[in-house]
Amino acid sequence: MSNVSKKELRNRIATRLSEHLEVQTLDERPYIETLGDRLANSGVSRRSFMKYCMGLSAMMAIPASLMPKLVEAALLSPVTSVVYLSFQECTGCLESLVNVFPNTQYKTDSIENILLTALSLDYSETLMAPSGVQAEKSKADAIAKKNYILVVDGSIPPDKDSNNKPTGFFIQHGKTGRTLLQEAAINAALVVSVGTCASFGGLPAAKGPDPKNPTGPRISPTGATSIQAALKSFGSTYATKKVINVSGCPPIAEVIAGTLIYWILNKTAPELDSNLRPKMFYGETVHDECYRKEFFEHGQFVESFDDAGARKGYCLFNMGCKGPITHNACTTLKWNQGTGFPMEAGHGCLGCSEPGFWDKEAIVGQGIGFYKPLDINTVDD
Repeated sequence: MSNVSKKELRNRIATRLSEHLEVQTLDERPYIETLGDRLANSGVSRRSFMKYCMGLSAMMAIPASLMPKLVEAALLSPVTSVVYLSFQECTGCLESLVNVFPNTQYKTDSIENILLTALSLDYSETLMAPSGVQAEKSKADAIAKKNYILVVDGSIPPDKDSNNKPTGFFIQHGKTGRTLLQEAAINAALVVSVGTCASFGGLPAAKGPDPKNPTGPRISPTGATSIQAALKSFGSTYATKKVINVSGCPPIAEVIAGTLIYWILNKTAPELDSNLRPKMFYGETVHDECYRKEFFEHGQFVESFDDAGARKGYCLFNMGCKGPITHNACTTLKWNQGTGFPMEAGHGCLGCSEPGFWDKEAIVGQGIGFYKPLDINTVDD
């Protein structure tokens, strides 16, 4: 090797690369990596994948007879590209997603590896390896390919205030949040709003006293809106985008993952409720499946967090529990590998998956507060 000049060495490398590229391009049909390819390369057997899908089908109430077709469709389908954007948020929703566990109730396989193989996470400011120019190129390339899933957490503030002055609440790379969302959503097949901030405005949209008029109507300091509201304001092209809201502060990890996997398997959204949430996860209230419900029905309530009723596990309704009006899977899927949910830890539901939960009055006219009880006469037991 020492007798070979640098020029000759460069020529040899160029020749070998040319020969390699010529062989690669003989077949004009581009090879598209499938989910099956990624699973095989990761050492995941077909048997393991079938086991995972059976557990997921039970969670989603999909008939077992459909599983063979769904598995074949999944294994042969191209890997789905995901672009993940974050706006006015705390990163709690992404933290929930990356800590997703197997669902012990349905004995599913580990979901982390499935997500890493089923999805191509082409852009996520928190998780991606590239940075700077390379990161922005990754996003631009993903958007140009079309038919990707756009996952968004955090709400969107307006570009300008009522006086037409820039608000400056969200600026990134010299662009406002609205501009970044508009650019990223243009070719998306699906927009998934993860968390209550993205779904309904959440904490950034919560209202407080107006500094200019303290005794007047309460206002949101940032004027934040949901992702769906922002898309509608961009015009008809964006208003018709398919949006799924996965609300919660944060949402349960398996609810986020299950929603994404459902789309990948079926190429369509699951049945949604009036708030665009998947009914398979938000179809029942937290109260419906709560183990403390029997105490509610017998009128046995906790009146103080340290009283005898609290120690006996009585219903937390009088402590402000919003379970009867909150739709979520907390009492069925539970949290932290099926370990539990707030009421099992002795605290009532805050109603975090519902629109406006920061500002919602338990009883109109009695003020806002997580510990203010609902009107028991309006609760369907």
